[in-house]
Amino acid sequence: MLIGQSAVFRDFCTRRIASMLEQSQKAVQSEYALRQDEDTRLERSLASVCGRAPVSVLRGTPLSAALQAMHDARVGSVAVTDEAGRPLGILTLKDVLSRVVLPGLALDTPIDQAMTPDPVALPASASAREALLTMARHGIHHLLLVANAKLAGVISEKDLFAIRRMSVQGVTAAIAGASEIEALKRAGRDIAALAHSLLAQGMEAETLTELIATLNDHLTRRLIDLEAAATGLPAVRWCWMALGSEGRMEQTLATDQDNALIFEAGEDGNSDTEAVREQLIAIARRVNDGLDACGFPLCKGFIMASNPKWCLTAGEWRAQFSRWIDSGGPEELLNASIFFDFRPLYGEQALAEDLRIWLTNKIRSNPRFLKQMTQNALRNVPPLGLVRDFVLSENEMHPHTLDLKLNGSMPFVDGARIFALAGGQRATGTAQRLKQAGQALRIPEEEINSWVQAFHFIQLLRLRHQHEQERKGLMPDNHLNPDTLSVLDRRILKEAFRQARKLQARLALDYER
Repeated sequence: MLIGQSAVFRDFCTRRIASMLEQSQKAVQSEYALRQDEDTRLERSLASVCGRAPVSVLRGTPLSAALQAMHDARVGSVAVTDEAGRPLGILTLKDVLSRVVLPGLALDTPIDQAMTPDPVALPASASAREALLTMARHGIHHLLLVANAKLAGVISEKDLFAIRRMSVQGVTAAIAGASEIEALKRAGRDIAALAHSLLAQGMEAETLTELIATLNDHLTRRLIDLEAAATGLPAVRWCWMALGSEGRMEQTLATDQDNALIFEAGEDGNSDTEAVREQLIAIARRVNDGLDACGFPLCKGFIMASNPKWCLTAGEWRAQFSRWIDSGGPEELLNASIFFDFRPLYGEQALAEDLRIWLTNKIRSNPRFLKQMTQNALRNVPPLGLVRDFVLSENEMHPHTLDLKLNGSMPFVDGARIFALAGGQRATGTAQRLKQAGQALRIPEEEINSWVQAFHFIQLLRLRHQHEQERKGLMPDNHLNPDTLSVLDRRILKEAFRQARKLQARLALDYER
């Protein structure tokens, strides 16, 4: 081919790909910028904005007790209800000055005499926009939320303006300050909303997927903190490990959870070990359920820390990897591939890091394993036909589509994993693995750059597709109808699939023999 014979022509093609990617990115920014008003977070329901249970007291409660409740919860208002939970009034910090301090009201006075009776309220299903308009109309700064005639929450003007100033720092601070699962649920929704916003602003796929994974890491760590504080932990060294796309820090808008536990507890298989395992699994089950409540569905294959198969001692993990490496069949290795992307997330990170060092040395002495991993990777053929057109799915569930994950990004993920394992690299991210492989395996830099650009473009298409599905109220997936793409994006996607083929050709040459 001319591209292989002429360095000048090869350089032109590489630059051409980069230029096309830049054009596509600019088009995306223009398209989404026009939709910013439609996507405003002011359309969110008030129930999704409230991050904590309302602070309330019963009618007849002394002012001293009501003020203490406000102080303890660090809030600017307290709702007053009857015995059935129906809202009767509200007292704010502003009211305290004008109705308690200045008149010299005794602190044993029932709150009924100082509260604002019959307060303005909205259904919890009302939008943030309705709340802002209602506050402006009545000249107030707090609203009660009701559901089935009972108090469901309290929303402040500060809460509403905070959602319009959503930032990475704000979401991170909200996660760090969360003291209950409801606050983390809200943080999970905020992570998704922030990701949509940053995509609309033109953030590149590599940065955005890593950012999503980083924020999800924070949420997971905080959830484990809360569970550990509530139940206590066994006195052993242990580490929560992220697997799959989270382990690679490549999470998109549609992601479930893949995780595992590694721990130390005496000799593998003894009674003490089993007792520790049961304790850790009990905690892991609550964490997995909590992540599910926060928007990260349970893994359908049950690859989670709450599964006894994936809550193992360091010795048991070495034995498991040894079975996969020394005697695992093609199908078993295919299902186990995401375990090779593990990354420490919480706890004694050295346990996972030591396992990575052991694994690297183990694999480098086993060419059979690399050959089988390569054969598995080559079974996933990029969907290009003989005439360079797309080969579309005939699946009844997703007809006339391309699976951007399985047939798009996975050839790059699988190839990068094999390069990293063969070269003894400890990185888990696909782009980082490819770049390190270029240096270790002496693959030309322009070839690596083309693979990385192609991978990131497919990731960007996945994000855009999932964004559009969520806008339409659909569950996000990776099945894209290519007819919805612009002419430019179709051309780049075809080139990205061709780059996947080139990567697979190098894999076959280096490791299939």
